[in-house]
Amino acid sequence: MTDFALRIAIGSGVLLLALVIRAASVNRLVRRKLRLSFFLALVYVVVSAFLGRFALSPDMAVRVLSVIQLCMALAIINLIVVTAINPLRADRVPERFPNIVQDTIIIGLFLVVATVVMEEKFLTTSAVGAVVIGFALQDTLGNMFAGLAIQVEKPFRVGHWITVGPFEGLVSEVTWRATKIRTKAGNLVILPNAFIAKEAITNYSEPIAPTRLEVDVGVSYAVPPNQVKAALGEALRNAPLALTTPAPDILVKDFGASAVVYLVRFWINDFARDSAARDQVRSAIYYSLRRHGYEIPFPMQIEIPRPEEPERASERIDRVSSILAPVALFAPLGPEQRDELAARAVERIYGEGESIVRQGETGGSMFVVHRGRVRVVEESGRELAVFEAGGYFGEMSMLTGQPRNATVEAVEECHVVELAAASLREVALANPEVVTRISAVVAERQADLDRHKTAAEAGRPAAAETQRSLLTRIQEFLRLPNLLGD
Repeated sequence: MTDFALRIAIGSGVLLLALVIRAASVNRLVRRKLRLSFFLALVYVVVSAFLGRFALSPDMAVRVLSVIQLCMALAIINLIVVTAINPLRADRVPERFPNIVQDTIIIGLFLVVATVVMEEKFLTTSAVGAVVIGFALQDTLGNMFAGLAIQVEKPFRVGHWITVGPFEGLVSEVTWRATKIRTKAGNLVILPNAFIAKEAITNYSEPIAPTRLEVDVGVSYAVPPNQVKAALGEALRNAPLALTTPAPDILVKDFGASAVVYLVRFWINDFARDSAARDQVRSAIYYSLRRHGYEIPFPMQIEIPRPEEPERASERIDRVSSILAPVALFAPLGPEQRDELAARAVERIYGEGESIVRQGETGGSMFVVHRGRVRVVEESGRELAVFEAGGYFGEMSMLTGQPRNATVEAVEECHVVELAAASLREVALANPEVVTRISAVVAERQADLDRHKTAAEAGRPAAAETQRSLLTRIQEFLRLPNLLGD
């Protein structure tokens, strides 16, 4: 077989093999890279056919033959590397051999083969050219090799949240020259790979996705640490972005100038929402500490005038009594009886989204909405009702001690008045008829709820019978004397 026929056979074989593998593969990277082998093999076949038909000067023929031999060498190397490294029946790139690493392997093997084929002349020319190009493109080459190191070592991947020097963002792309990150402000920052190679890298997405955040808060020295930690734990449970697993923890960080400083540490799943998570936790901490009456002190070194006078007990009773007066449940009570309840009532504040009571919890108190709105939901998430100012809930738990039958959440910032069962018992012992009147209102409300649930259900007990049963349960729970006269 002549040299001309051999070259045509080799080129056609490589051309056909590239076509077959490309057609059989579902990997888009393989199909794209095999286009190079197909094109170079085609050039090799066409030029070889040209050399077989047309006569060139010996010097020109040698040069053209050297070029097409290099083309064929690159085509074969590209075909072997791409086929050996990448899965043909899966559309993915091997983790240890990303595109930039595969290109480096192909170029390195090509230089070795080209040096051997072209012998000393190619080696000498390459060395001189490399020195010239190296001085001209030293920054570009530095970025290229740094990008190669990033792809091999994998300190981060596309989709990871990282901090590099003063820059923080989501990795959107890694190229030969630079790494692109998207900041939380939505800006695209392009960092040269050589810069990244010199800086410390913090990866928030590995080795595990959850990221731990910290929040500091100072609380008055007058409150024991265990009580403060319980209130802060309650706040964390009211912050949806704070994970329960891994479990958060609360530490005494410092004895400050005006407060005991607590370190609240918690975990989140998505580092992109760290600011929102801190906001949720800080807001929940404020409301939780406010509900428990724990002060977040002002700095002692700053004098802040507090001209307002504390509210007198009589003024507070009048104000809370005026809140209870419009409520239907307390309409049967006289002013003195409402004042007695008001004196024992506790005012609480809840932030938006916080749970006031949870379904299944043991109950011993009820709530009257003073300002804001609350919604009643089941465990399934179905909304049952919405109460505004003047509305009340939890009366069955206060009167009978039964577990909460639904969860009540604050739709917006809410001020509520909480009445405990012990408070009602004190009033009922002095005024037994109070329980009889209240039970009638509760029985009527319960009957209305039942009628909504079942429009026409047979066998429902009469209202009087319902009240009688309810009154018995109330006196048993509150440990009251027999109010039925049986």
